[in-house]
Parts: sequence; C-alpha cells; structure tokens
Amino acid sequence: MKQYLVLAMREPNFDAGAIEPHREFIAALRAQGRLERSGGFSDKSGGAYVLLAPDLDAATALAHTDPLHLTGASRLTIYEWQV
Repeated sequence: MKQYLVLAMREPNFDAGAIEPHREFIAALRAQGRLERSGGFSDKSGGAYVLLAPDLDAATALAHTDPLHLTGASRLTIYEWQV
C-alpha cells in the first residue's frame, strides 16, 4: 500500500454540520487500518489525513466518500506522499 496525503480545505460556504460525519468517516478508516494519521490546522482553515491505498485512483475514490467532500464543505486535494 502507498500513502496518500489528503488536504481538506474549507470552502467559503463551509457547514460545521459536516464535522461530526467527517470524524465518523475518519474513525472508520482508522478501524479498517486505512488511515495513518489525521488532524486539523490550528488556523481552522482545514486539515489533512494520510490514507493507505494501492494507487491514486483508489485513494481519490475513497477520499471522495468523505462527508466533507460529499457536502461541498471542503475542497479535497490528494497527493501520493513519498516518505
């Protein structure tokens, strides 16, 4: 599995109602062993998490099931992260 960095930046129309479903999504990824780490930015502009996936397409498909993306609350950008 490769690591993918997902940057989740809040959109101007950010709805705080997406936060709890996003936390549940992150907890499920962690329980499945598909999440390396996650956290928010101190300036409240968004956050990031590191997914484990076989390729960029799989990582993108998984990230696009995040409630932050589904509700349009945040813009997600996914990068293969080589560490």
